[in-house]
Amino acid sequence: MDKEKERLFSEFPPVSAESWKEKIVEDLKGVDYDKKMIWRTGEGFNVNPFYRKEDLPESCGTAAPGEFPYTRGNSSCNDWLIRQNVDTADAGEANAKARKMIEDGVTAIAFKVRGKMVTPEYIPALLDGIDAEKVELNFNVCVNKAVVFATLLVEYYKGRGFDLGKTRGAIEYDPIGKELLTGKVIENYPCVAKELIAALEELPKFRCLAVNSARLNDAGAYITQELAYALAWGNEYMQAMTEAGVPTDKAAKSIKFNMGISSNFFMEIAKFRAARTLWAKIVEQYAPECTCSCKMIVHAETSRFNLTLFDPYVNMLRTQTEAMSAAIAGVEAITVTPYDSVYETPTEFAERIAKNQQLILKHESHLDKVADPAGGSYYIESLTASIAKEAWKQFLAIEEAGGFHKAVKEGRIKAEVEGAGNDRRTALAKRKEILLGTNQYPNFSETSEGHRPTGGRCKCGCGCHSHENTGNAIDAMRLGEEFEQLRIATEESGRRPKAFMLTIGNLAMRQARAQFSCNFLAAAGYEVIDNLGFKSVEEGVDAALKANADIVVICSSDDEYAEYAIPAFETVGDKAIFIVAGAPACSEELQKAGIENFIHVRVNVLETLKALNAKLGII
Repeated sequence: MDKEKERLFSEFPPVSAESWKEKIVEDLKGVDYDKKMIWRTGEGFNVNPFYRKEDLPESCGTAAPGEFPYTRGNSSCNDWLIRQNVDTADAGEANAKARKMIEDGVTAIAFKVRGKMVTPEYIPALLDGIDAEKVELNFNVCVNKAVVFATLLVEYYKGRGFDLGKTRGAIEYDPIGKELLTGKVIENYPCVAKELIAALEELPKFRCLAVNSARLNDAGAYITQELAYALAWGNEYMQAMTEAGVPTDKAAKSIKFNMGISSNFFMEIAKFRAARTLWAKIVEQYAPECTCSCKMIVHAETSRFNLTLFDPYVNMLRTQTEAMSAAIAGVEAITVTPYDSVYETPTEFAERIAKNQQLILKHESHLDKVADPAGGSYYIESLTASIAKEAWKQFLAIEEAGGFHKAVKEGRIKAEVEGAGNDRRTALAKRKEILLGTNQYPNFSETSEGHRPTGGRCKCGCGCHSHENTGNAIDAMRLGEEFEQLRIATEESGRRPKAFMLTIGNLAMRQARAQFSCNFLAAAGYEVIDNLGFKSVEEGVDAALKANADIVVICSSDDEYAEYAIPAFETVGDKAIFIVAGAPACSEELQKAGIENFIHVRVNVLETLKALNAKLGII
């Protein structure tokens, strides 16, 4: 068999990277290779159109899954916990909901516990009938009550006779995150954290210091930004704990990372692989007694940044690919955000779907059966190295400037994350970034059905709905929120403007431009009326006026606009807004004739639609 393989491969001579590139350049027929084929990411590095064995980093393949530096996973098993949130103030209701989730296949629960709930009576009511040895239990507790809650929880576990060595979970104490994400400063947190670690001494599988970089992901942070900040955040806690006298191994095993998952499928796989590698490198500098202390424990949450209010079922597709990224990358637990969370408290149906999305990945796709299935991929290994290199550079810059906490206090993290979010929203407005159903391919007949954006998940994860805010909190606006506001304004105006496609001339060009214009204008909630074509300008304008069009869009070829555009504009007059679909060579001539509105691939879609709304009297 081996000889047969050798004979088969000998029939195909090796092809160099230069030969592949030459072939691509030939097929591009004069188009610039670098501009067309090289992807310039927002993460600080370029991605090539193809990768080969020689592109693999030197570190690739030197360690197996479960071996330091854990690039390929923390163990040889790729199973993960299916986690869901329970945010119900009443202990009985929260308990019933959690038990139902567990019956349906959930293996990790995250309870949100408000400060006033931290009483000896609350925990028994909350956890009644839940086997803490079989389900991971996580608690987002008010930062001021974390130690008290930990003490009560240990007492409860002892009283119920649980094997404390088998119980696992976290009390997610994150004072720096509270400051970063709400603006509220928590004083003297190292002392509290040290008390918390001591209070959980008898629960060896419980972690208590949380790095909540998922909230940065929700605000639009780039992948390398989130990773660099998460590392610096975790290192801040490591340094604070060791300086407070906590042994290195105990400090490292007290930290848990809650990271986001964006829609960039392959780069997210690479992000988690790079994250484990870099965190192991950081903890190693503290000289732990066991390399197992260098393991990064990651709970991954699908992003809220790219969820949409309109066409909400598409959110399921987004979260499914995101969950796949994290599963393939080998994280410890995954939370899939319910598709309807943008506009309402998730329904039982939405939560069931979110849970089933993960069950499918396990029981039908079997992603839990193979450790690091991405290992050895030329592309993903190269992405892992590129992300690690850029994130490490950003991490070092933060450390050299005084550390993560100082950067938070000075507002640098807020400014950089919000800057990234603004850059991505600008890219969306110009259609350099696509959000299906929002700025491209909207559902023409869809309405909001009265849905309005909710406040989303609690920023700091403590379960509170309001916080003292010093004005330094990160503004976590979703990617498509401005488009949604525009469309809702159209609905609330009480009228739905009609945009009529005056298609004329060259068949291929008029159809292509009509389709482009329909998608463009429907993004504002306008009714679009497409047509097969008109024999004359007069026929087209007459049909538009009979349809009571508010907007008339002439769709033709660049050459024919010189013939058709001005007569059509003059015939329409002030009866409707007149738009030319395209940027023809005769644009200057058309503008001199009074035509103001042009839509094409280079315009800012959002700003153009806002201007049209203003002309239509929609505010």
